[in-house]
Amino acid sequence: MDNKYDVIVIGAGMSGLAAGIRLAMFGKKVCIVEKHIITGGLNSYYTRSKRDFDVGLHAMTNFVEKGTRKRPLTKLLKQLRIPYDSLELEQQKNSLIHFPDFKLKFNNDFELLLSQISEYFPHEVDGFNKFVEYINEYNEVALDNKTFMAKDVARKFLKDEYLIEMIFCPLLIYGSAWEDDMDFSQFVIMFKSIYLEGFCRPKGGVRTIINLLLNKLEESGCELKFRSEVKNIIKKDGKVKGVVLKKGDILYADKVISSMGHPETIKVLCEEDDLDKETQNNDQRMPKVGPLSFCESIVCLDMKPSQFGIDDTIVFYNNSSQYHYQKPKDLYDNRSAVVCFPNNFTNDDLEEGIARVTFMANYNKWHELEKPLYKEHKSKVLCDSLEIIQSIYEDFSPQVTFSDVFTPTTIKKYTGHFDGTVYGSTDKLRDGKTKTEGLFLCGTDQGFLGIVGSMLSGISMANLHGLME
Repeated sequence: MDNKYDVIVIGAGMSGLAAGIRLAMFGKKVCIVEKHIITGGLNSYYTRSKRDFDVGLHAMTNFVEKGTRKRPLTKLLKQLRIPYDSLELEQQKNSLIHFPDFKLKFNNDFELLLSQISEYFPHEVDGFNKFVEYINEYNEVALDNKTFMAKDVARKFLKDEYLIEMIFCPLLIYGSAWEDDMDFSQFVIMFKSIYLEGFCRPKGGVRTIINLLLNKLEESGCELKFRSEVKNIIKKDGKVKGVVLKKGDILYADKVISSMGHPETIKVLCEEDDLDKETQNNDQRMPKVGPLSFCESIVCLDMKPSQFGIDDTIVFYNNSSQYHYQKPKDLYDNRSAVVCFPNNFTNDDLEEGIARVTFMANYNKWHELEKPLYKEHKSKVLCDSLEIIQSIYEDFSPQVTFSDVFTPTTIKKYTGHFDGTVYGSTDKLRDGKTKTEGLFLCGTDQGFLGIVGSMLSGISMANLHGLME
């Protein structure tokens, strides 16, 4: 049967592509179904005004030098048989945690952060070193880890709440599905990937990674169907049977790996006998929808950041001693922001200056806006974004040559994630197993984060559920 597969993978984001490649490399008949006409999911790219822009994370985490063994980046490259040099990675110059009373610099050499903590928080050096030792010894990817909150652990080593807020700030905004805290396993993943390894950018941006994955996909023989949104995941007698596409096609497989997200996956799950009924039976409890989404301004400038003396790659800005990482009550929260200068990696391959400013945002508030008001508030986001940069760098005064703003409704439109959530549900499934036999999750709601983490999630779920079994 042409429509019968060993495994169907839902979603051609980083985790879905990696899962499909890994399975097909070992002779599995695999089909990836993708609702849009472009791959990458949350980490993709688009073109406006003849300019190419990345969306999603501002940078890759988990940087290590070529030849480093047994680290997340080199593990995934080995599993997918992608040469390290093909990424053409450029390291960050340095990044900054910018709070009112203290500013902590860090880069891909962990000694810089240690020296900053020693300078500004000398009373916490011993506790911080012990915390780092504990983090290094913790197995954050063990599939049987229990969920418990990271700040509770941090407070066993650190007493200064200001330092705790500063250390947590980049880790929360780069990967927490929880408000104001995060699961400790995910905290360790983020701590290692950002502080102990670091930020980098492939030459050419995220499309370099996507093109490498698409080439591997073609080599492996994995099938990829665009414009193939899943209407239903079919189950019978507690076992998955396949998927029904919105255009009417039915694809069959005894195993389905979904990167849609936990609640999004369960929402479309139904009994085979109910497919033709108006009301479909789904007796599984709906997982929580994650509360956290974002809006972002991307601005092109007539000068590059270095011409204003700016050498920071990413700035984690917060205007008080407490970091309010939570769903805003209003459209967005400009009390904190992430400011990224993509020019400020070790080699700048961009033709003009670019700045990206990200705020936490409220999907429901944006969704309720009529079109004229929607455009008006996008303009306000842009103004606030430029004001944030100006507040950090007084000499920053370029001309904006082009700008674009996206909101949580944009995220919902292009990812299908309920409420435009970026880091998924707080109901993670570390082993990927749902209650339906043969139906598994990969990606954010399996529990791995970022570009590297997403690909490792797809690989690990493919290995565990598609190859080992």
